[in-house]
This record gives sequence, structure tokens and C-alpha cells, in this order.
Amino acid sequence: MSACVPTRHDHTPRSSRPSRAAAEKKNRHSPPPDRRRFRIAGADVSASITVFLIAVPMSLGLALAVGAPLEAGLVAAAVGGIVAGLVGGSPLQVSGPSAGLTVVTAELIQVYGWRTTCAITVGAGLLQLLLGTLRVARNALAVSPAIVHGTLTGIGAAIALAQLHIVLGGAPQSSAVANVLALPRQLAGISPAAPLIGALTVAVLVLWPRLPGRVGRIVRPVPAALASVVIATAVAAVSAPHISRVNLPSWRTHALPELPEGPVLALATAVFTVMLVAGLESLISAVAVDKLTAERAGDPSRPAPPPGGPTISAGDVRPLNAPVTRPTLAPPRSDLDRELRGQGIANVVAGLLGGLPVAGGAVRGSANVRAGATGRASTVLHGIWVLLAAGLLVSVFAWIPVAALAALVMMVGIKMVSLAHLRKVRRHREFVVYGATVAGVVAFGALTGVALGVAVAVIIALHRTGHKRITVAERDGRHLVTVRGPLTFLAVPRLTRALGQLPPGIDATVELDGFFMDHAAYEAIQEWHVAQLAQGGRILFIGRSGSRIGEPAAAAHSCCRPWTPWRNHHCHDGTPQAPTPTDPAHDAGPVPSTETSADSGAGTTRESDAGTRTDPGTADPGASTDSSTGSSAGSEADAPHAPAGTGTHGSDANDGWNSTPSTLSPSTLSRGGRRLLGGLSSFQRNTAPLVREELARLAAEGQRPSHLFITCADSRLVTSMITSSGPGDLFTVRNVGNLVPPPDTGSAGSGDDSVAAAIEYAVDVLRVESITVCGHSGCGAMQALLSGEAAPTPGEPGQPGQPGQPGRPRTPLWRWLRHGLPSLERMASRRHSWARISGRLPADEVEQLCLTNVVQQLEHLRAHESVARRLADGTLQLHGLYFHVGEAQAYLLADDALSGTGTAEVFDRVGPGEREPSCV
Repeated sequence: MSACVPTRHDHTPRSSRPSRAAAEKKNRHSPPPDRRRFRIAGADVSASITVFLIAVPMSLGLALAVGAPLEAGLVAAAVGGIVAGLVGGSPLQVSGPSAGLTVVTAELIQVYGWRTTCAITVGAGLLQLLLGTLRVARNALAVSPAIVHGTLTGIGAAIALAQLHIVLGGAPQSSAVANVLALPRQLAGISPAAPLIGALTVAVLVLWPRLPGRVGRIVRPVPAALASVVIATAVAAVSAPHISRVNLPSWRTHALPELPEGPVLALATAVFTVMLVAGLESLISAVAVDKLTAERAGDPSRPAPPPGGPTISAGDVRPLNAPVTRPTLAPPRSDLDRELRGQGIANVVAGLLGGLPVAGGAVRGSANVRAGATGRASTVLHGIWVLLAAGLLVSVFAWIPVAALAALVMMVGIKMVSLAHLRKVRRHREFVVYGATVAGVVAFGALTGVALGVAVAVIIALHRTGHKRITVAERDGRHLVTVRGPLTFLAVPRLTRALGQLPPGIDATVELDGFFMDHAAYEAIQEWHVAQLAQGGRILFIGRSGSRIGEPAAAAHSCCRPWTPWRNHHCHDGTPQAPTPTDPAHDAGPVPSTETSADSGAGTTRESDAGTRTDPGTADPGASTDSSTGSSAGSEADAPHAPAGTGTHGSDANDGWNSTPSTLSPSTLSRGGRRLLGGLSSFQRNTAPLVREELARLAAEGQRPSHLFITCADSRLVTSMITSSGPGDLFTVRNVGNLVPPPDTGSAGSGDDSVAAAIEYAVDVLRVESITVCGHSGCGAMQALLSGEAAPTPGEPGQPGQPGQPGRPRTPLWRWLRHGLPSLERMASRRHSWARISGRLPADEVEQLCLTNVVQQLEHLRAHESVARRLADGTLQLHGLYFHVGEAQAYLLADDALSGTGTAEVFDRVGPGEREPSCV
């Protein structure tokens, strides 16, 4: 392990911004901030034309697929673009007739007729509007992805099977199963014209985006859907003049909705089905469009740089108070509740005007994003173009072969069967849920398929909850029963069967590795425990996490993190109990555990010294000097960086008063003292047993750190955490301001030899391989320097220790901060370029001085004789590091700035993908 952080030359511009929590709260699922007027950019116009060219053939094909009037598809596309585009919550999503609703709508038309289907669409829209008002859109995404993808896959398969019959020159059947059964008969009576036109359409769809060379670059901007339909229409006009074509009737005969007639329950089920499928498809598509928008803007988690924005040259030096152009924020994510309301309004309008049900579409939305759309103007304009085409291009539509539209829709259905989603489902062991949903949708319809998928998912979840891993082993005459996972009533039969196999009156340890125990499981364990005690048995109950099994979550203090258990999360604020003078748990024998007495019950435990696994990182709250560190390979102490939520919990530390005898009285300690003592008790109980062997080895062999780390004494800077270091790795020197006094200051009587002594010891005795000077954001020492608290008074020399006319008390802090004056002078000097973070200027003067101070202290470091000698030999490397506390982000000074070959002092962002350290 090396304490060095790898260098990453990523000059992505970033701006100073509010805290992440505030930014997320402001921008999360909100529409664009400018609602005052409707802006139309040139990019939106071109994008709207692209989407229009895709939407027209798609709308006609979907209307043809469901057996609705062809103009109904155009009505849905126009309403989806204009209405949903204006009032929806996803600015870049394009709504229109839905491929996911094809099977549902076709069945409704067959059962109720077209005009009643329009009324059902109105009802579904009203229900969507109600649910959006109740703000339940986010909850809809809680449905298992296996069910969602299974539904889309089943619908896609049904669409493809139905349209295949039309491509072959026939007519689709009433269901997917009937289409499969009728396929042999359809193939026997095939006619060549329609299949050839369909095959040509599919070929153009597949090959159009892959055209090579100059021709491909020229024609590729034309959407593949439009190109396939145009080419198929032209070929059919020449080679098959009698092929079946689109019959777009006059708008005078357009059918409007009528009051529905039929069983109320069946009609309510139909309304709910349309609402559910359309709503889920719209919300999932909105999330997908958000992801595409973020990818187009750059890093999804960072603000996007302004297009054509100013860049900063290496020699650019400007005053700190000069205005700085800030990058604009990335497009905000969709407001899903508003999007659901917008889809509801669009469905109401579409149903009243005799259109197909409307939903957001990932195909149209992704085309809109990739075409460069910047706002909702593109979506609205696309709807206007569709409306104009429906009135002016009726004669053009009449030339389109039906087989070409069917082939287009068939390919849409095939693309809904995603192999990528299938692989994800298999990886998460949800293939049974996925398969049940697909089978239900294909065989019985969308709503039945979704219900079947939900039922299978619930059954599997219950099975996984009830299926526990219970093992029984015997070790040195003592039985060990291990139970993995939460204990519920579903696990009681297996648990009692395992416990019943143990002979009566035995010594046994029961390890309950779960976070929950319900009443049925508690009673089963309690009855067995009482029976064993009555026959002379001795039972110990332990939990691997150290918390009490079955106690409320609030008592577990799960907010504590392994690296800061004693202070920052206030896990020891409770008044500790008096220490127990004699604890029977300490007499339990060689097995580290917690013991239950006969009258305590199985759910009550007393914890002993080493009954839990925890994180060795608990022991390092960031002390001011850390020179006892070394490599910890080969032991459990090797993993000092467990994820949040694992390791030592707050309950461990609070219980330290009970488990660790102490002569100190808690009532005599301050609040901080109680926290410290509680943390020490937690360390002795949980961490010390894990690291004792490794620390004993280091104590015997001596320390051999590879790195000297000079940083600030700020309590927020936890060196072992940010460098992922363990015992034996870092020789740490901490002082106010991470200052390195030049070597000549000690002789002047200023008393600054401590830092120089640590440097000499680390370089000459410990033979460290690298040295890092680490500054951080919000440094109080730098703020004091900027406020002039360390500046010399008039007539007083600048160097400490020389006579002058003091105008203020010469306190130790004042004398120490004077070593930072060269950094202040460097920042004010025009001989040095300003330090930056990944290509941007610092946020303010304090951050600028923090960065400059790191560079200046590295120069002081080079002036030390031992350091200069090792640098000349090539056996030592220097590193500059800046840690932004609020962002939890490290920035490493570029190598060219360290070597003096570069003209700029740039701190590059260290990303999470960096693996191999560059300084080893």
C-alpha cells in the first residue's frame, strides 16, 4: 500500500458551486428554471424536424398495427408533442402513440370498438392526472426492473408476431398465441410482393446507420425510419403497383369518442391497464432521456461547461475579485409527477379528439436528445409539423405500402426485446420473475402479465426471506450454531429442526448474524434456550456486528461510521451506565461472545471484549501525530476501509461502559471525555483483538513507513481515511497550516526545529520514499494570514526572531503563522502563475492561498539539506496534495509543476478509477 495518490491529468473545467445537498435539492426532478417565455433555438428547430420524420411513419404504423383509423396515430403524435410538450415535466421527452400500448389497444378495439376505446383513453388520462396530483410517480419506479423489462419484452414479442403476418401479406390474429399457431398457414399461402417490400424496409433500417465512407456521412443525418419507408415506397411504386397501401380517410369521417357501454368492472380494468402501461412507459422513458441528456452534457454528476466558453491560459493572472464566467449547470432532471400529469392531460385531449393513447417514447426521446435539442420547443414544434402534415400530406401518405409500415413496427417490437436487460436480470437472479412476466403478457395480456410477475416476485422474496443458512458444527467439545440473515416466522421450522438436533444439556454458542428477529423466531429460540438451561446446558448468544439482536434500529446507532465513531456522529452522547464490576460474560471460556443468563431471555445479551468483527480504522480519529504505521499485509487489519454501515456501531461504544471495567467515574468526566473514553472502550473491545497481532509485529520489527505526510492539524482532515492507509504506512507530521519552515529559521531561536527534526528523521533514518505536503479547503491558518493577523507591524522586520517594534502580542500562534507569509507574498507576486484546480481558477482568495501555500511549502522542503540530497540521488519524490473537505475530493499537483518544467501550477482531480499509484 502506498500513501501516494495517483496523478490524473483531467483538465475538465469545474466551477465553484453550492453544497451538493443544496444543489440536488434545488435541481432534483425540476423543470427548466426559465418559465417566463417560450424559447426557440436553432438546434430545437432542426431537432424537431428530425423527430417529426421519425414520428410520422411510426404513428401510421402503430395505428395500422392496432386496427385503429390511421389518422388516430397522427392525432396522438400531434397531441403528445404539443400538449405533453408544453405541460409535461420532461422537457426533452417526445410523447406520442405508444408501442407498449399496442397489444392493449388492439384488444380494446376488438372488444369495445374504436369510439369506446377513445373514451377509455380519456378515463386513463384522468386517472394519470389524479395520480400525478397525488405525487406518486416516483413510487411507480419501485416496481422491480425484471417486471418492467419483462412487460416490455412480452409486448415487443406480441407486436413483432402480429406485424409479421402483415409483412407476409396476411392479417394478424387476436392474440400472440393465435399468431404463432397461424404462422405455418400464413407461410403456406405467401405472396411475394409484400414480403419483399417488408424485407427491403428491414434491410434499410438495419444498414442505413452503418453506411460507410463519404456517402454514409452525407445520408446518415436522415432518420433510418424515414429512409426505409421512402425507399420501400419508391420501389413499390415501380415494381408492385397493386400492393396494399395506406388508406387515410377524409377527416370529415373521423370518429370521436362515445360513452362506454359494457360491464363496469371490465371497463375499470381497461382504464387501469391503459393508465398503468402508459404511465410506466412514460416514466421509464423520462429517466432514460435524463441519462442521455446527462451523458451528452459530459459527466452526469458534474455541471456541464458552457459551449464555447472561455478557457484559462497558463499565464493568465487576474485579480481575485474580477468577475469569473461560471459554467452553466447541466440540464435538470425530469419532474416525474409533473410529467405524469402532463401525460394525463395529453391522453384526455387525445381521447376527446379520437386519437390513440399517448405515452412518452424512448425512441423519439433519444432521437430528440441526439439531434441536439435544448428544451421543450423541439417537442412542441415536432407536434406542429405532424399536425401540418396530417392536413397537407394526405395524398403523399396514400403511396406508402402497408407492408413497409408493418415492417417498421415489427422492428420496433424486436428492439423492445433487450438482451442487455436479460443479462442484467440473470445477474441479479430475477430471471424467473422476468420469464413469468413475459409469458403472462404474451399469453394473457399486459395487465395479467404484470400481476403474474408481481406475484412471482413476492413468492421469491418470501422464499429468500425464509430460506436461511443454518449450520451446526462441533469444535473442541462445544457446539456452534450459525444463523445467517434476519429471522422471521418463515424460518422457524428450519430453525427449530436444526436446534432440535442438538443433544440436551450441552455447551453451545449461537451466532445470530441478522439485523431483525420477529416474535415467532424469538419464542422458538427462547423455548429451546430455557430447555437447555433446565438440563444444565450453557448457551452463549453472539452477534457478528456487536449490536443486540432484535433491538430497535434507533438503538443501534447505525449512523456511526467506522472511521469516526467517537466524535463526529455523536454516538456517545448518552449518559453511560455505571461499569459492571463483575461480568459473567468474562467467565464464558475461550469463545469470545455475549452470554445470556437464565432469566434474561435469548434476546438479551451482554457483550464481551471480542465478540464482534469491526474495522481497524475505528482506532484512528485523526491524531496530530501518526508515526506508528506500517504495512499490514496478511491480517484482518488489512481492510481499514469497510463500507459505510459496517464495522463498529454506536451501540458498541455506548456499551463500552458495561463491557470494559474502568476506574474512571463517568460522572466526573466532561462530555468530550465521555466520548473519548467510550471510543477507547470500543477500540479495546472490537478493534484491538483484530490488530493486536499486527501491531505486536510492528512493535518487534520497528516502523518502516514509506511516506512522510505533512498536513494541517485540522480535525476534519483524517489522513488514514483519505489516503487509505493502515498501521505502518504513514509517518505523519501535523501542524497549523501544514507549514514547513525553511531550514535557517531554527537557528534564529524561533523554536521551529520540530518540523525540521521530523523531516530529517523520516528522510535519513526511516528512509521514506516520498513526501507529501497536503493542504485543505477552509484552512483557518490561511484565513488568518489573509486577515493580516500574522503580518509584521510597521517598523518590524518580516523574519521572526529579529528586533522590531511589536504592535501586538507575540503569541506562539502569531510567531508560527509568520512562516506562511512567503505563501501570501507568492500569491501577490506576478512572477508566479496562479495555482488552479483542474483548469479553473480557485473559488476565492482563501482557496487560492491554500493552493499556493502547498506549492510554497514544497519549495521550503527542497531547501532542507537531507531532502535536497535525496532528491539529487533520485531516491525521493515530492508530492503536493489539496483536499476539498466539502466535496470529499483530493487534487494532486501535476508532475510538471513539481519538477519545474511546467508553466502552470495545476492540481488535477483524482478520480475513483485510479488504481496504480504513480509514486511507487
